[in-house]
Amino acid sequence: MRRKALPLLLMLTLLLALTACGGSGKSEGQSNSGDTDQQGSKGKEVTLTYAMWDSTQAKSLRTLLDEFEDKNPGIKVNVEVTGWSDYWTMLEAGATGGSLPDVFWMHSNEIYRYASNGMLLDLTDKISSSNQVDVSKYPDGLVKIYNYEGKQYAVPKDFDTIGLWYNKTMFDAAGLSYPDETWTWDDLYNAAKTLTKDGTYGILAPLHNQEGYYNFVYQNGGTIITDDKKSGYDDPKTIEALEFYIKLIHEGLSPEVYGDGGRAEMVQNGVAAMGFFGSWNLSGFTDNEAMAENFDVAVLPKQERQASIYNGLGNAVAFNTKHPEEAWKLVEYLGSKEGQDRQAELGIAISAYEGSADLWLSSNKTYNIKAFVDMVQYGVIRPYSNSTAVWEDKAYEALKPAFMGETTVEEAAKNAAKIMNESLAEEK
Repeated sequence: MRRKALPLLLMLTLLLALTACGGSGKSEGQSNSGDTDQQGSKGKEVTLTYAMWDSTQAKSLRTLLDEFEDKNPGIKVNVEVTGWSDYWTMLEAGATGGSLPDVFWMHSNEIYRYASNGMLLDLTDKISSSNQVDVSKYPDGLVKIYNYEGKQYAVPKDFDTIGLWYNKTMFDAAGLSYPDETWTWDDLYNAAKTLTKDGTYGILAPLHNQEGYYNFVYQNGGTIITDDKKSGYDDPKTIEALEFYIKLIHEGLSPEVYGDGGRAEMVQNGVAAMGFFGSWNLSGFTDNEAMAENFDVAVLPKQERQASIYNGLGNAVAFNTKHPEEAWKLVEYLGSKEGQDRQAELGIAISAYEGSADLWLSSNKTYNIKAFVDMVQYGVIRPYSNSTAVWEDKAYEALKPAFMGETTVEEAAKNAAKIMNESLAEEK
């Protein structure tokens, strides 16, 4: 997730210059009258681009978009899939060159940068006048993520939680009971110790925030960011949680793993008996024969409390789309009860709309996916602020020496807090 970003203020300046050079005299979002395929509202066919970063959702999402096209003759949707790291580079390049996708996924890490620099279409009035999108039917935390200065810049698409995936075959061979809602950190530690043998690690505890130590911090009563926008890395409870988590590596119960590369393969290939993975991995894990045969998923263990980090994506519209009405129709459909129910039925993701998650449960009979929905009741929204993309990566680098055994956890955590507070102090 670490990446170098172009300053969006510069991007906005360039975009405005490009708009001025066009000399159309039209307001944002309007198309030129000479365009041949940009007159959907006047009866001609419109083709929208819809950008996303998760290839595992693409096939089922294509089915949903086909159904949208059937309901809206004259609107076609082309899907563009770009991996996470390249996705944000692509968007920045598109913003600089005036060629953003019409509709695209937005994330809590990036919403401030794009909304504050005018890259997104304000959807507030469209939502207010819609008889299909009702933001009160979404978790309040997800709606707030995509609200900037009282304006709504994206409609929630889904939500996700983090589960404990475990190899049933290895548990059976070791004579261990499967994880469940009663499991504590001690149960996790003891099982990992028992399962670590013959070249197999008992658990996979990567240097990863959302699918790793963030969950343990909140389970222990710690925090990553306080209500008054200060770092929580120097909180004793946070340090204590990090010490437990990193102990799994230092005692040889987990391999040293940094970032996303190869994590899924480690559990699929039997390198580790347990691992922490988000619900968005479900399609890929279901398609993997080894996973489907040997694994299941449970809720995360608890310490002082139960907690699982949850987040949710939003569907946003480019501020300069040539098809604002058609783009809104797509976002409106995807955010409606009908669209959200259908997304859940197709197993694309856990729909955020009230009640739709229940339909998602019937989409997969391979795993105990109810665990992901059960954790919503005590879920903690993924820590974020206006500069998340900056301080999160810096904190990652500050913690790495502790994971590698080069410094104490306390020293690394306090260094992460110092660096994070410097970034927070620079926020507007």
